[in-house]
Amino acid sequence: MSVLDNFKLSGKVAVVTGSGQGIGRGIAWGLAEAGCNVVINARRKQDLEFTAEGIEERGGKALIYDADIRDNSETLGDLAVDSFGSLDIWVNNVGGSDEKKTRTLIDTPDDTFRNQLELNLTTAFQGAKAAAKRMSSGGAIINISSGAGMRGSPFTGPYAAAKAGMLNMTETLAIELAPKIRVNAVSPGPVVTEAFAEVLGADGAEEEIAATIPLGFLGTPDDIAAAVVFLASPASRWITGRNLLVAGGRTHRAYQYQARLEKDSNQD
Repeated sequence: MSVLDNFKLSGKVAVVTGSGQGIGRGIAWGLAEAGCNVVINARRKQDLEFTAEGIEERGGKALIYDADIRDNSETLGDLAVDSFGSLDIWVNNVGGSDEKKTRTLIDTPDDTFRNQLELNLTTAFQGAKAAAKRMSSGGAIINISSGAGMRGSPFTGPYAAAKAGMLNMTETLAIELAPKIRVNAVSPGPVVTEAFAEVLGADGAEEEIAATIPLGFLGTPDDIAAAVVFLASPASRWITGRNLLVAGGRTHRAYQYQARLEKDSNQD
């Protein structure tokens, strides 16, 4: 078998939560290109139908589950096995925030904090449990975290805390589920998606953010999909419990350094 053959996922079955748009859609399409049949999930059926079309165009079969994933991971796992006969890959991608307002951590209402933990961390915990029960022949679980979970994150504290918890949970699961199941995380940097553009708003903001990235440009869903395909494939068979930061070189240290430069220049 050649090195390139190790990146193939022909005949594998994958679940990708939060795959109606953006990074989740890109991951679902990337897995389909690598040979997977993919079970996709989001709340809006219309978005999922477009994702499903892309999966089929890339040679895979798609199964839609249009529902809030919270407390529904077991159902999603059953659908995958009942429809395709097995489960090999589970990507916990669902997350973000239903609330667009930013605030300091101490000004965050308790309910908002709990909701962020539930959406960004508890769903991944439930997904990992559902996946592990059904990966009788082994498999890969991949958690989509965030660079925000690797550093202090002013004004998005609940989200960052949940993603930091996801990284710790990834390491714990990797130890507990080895050697049969590998568990890794991918932490995207700034990636241009529908939601990202909505939050970004102002003209010129993309250029300002790109200036904080050593490689000089924002990422795309395909950049994250490539990392997920690698971690799902036999090419990464000796990797577990790791977090892959896909951010153009924008580490938490680089981010803090850039912030200090901006602060110093504003004081001049």
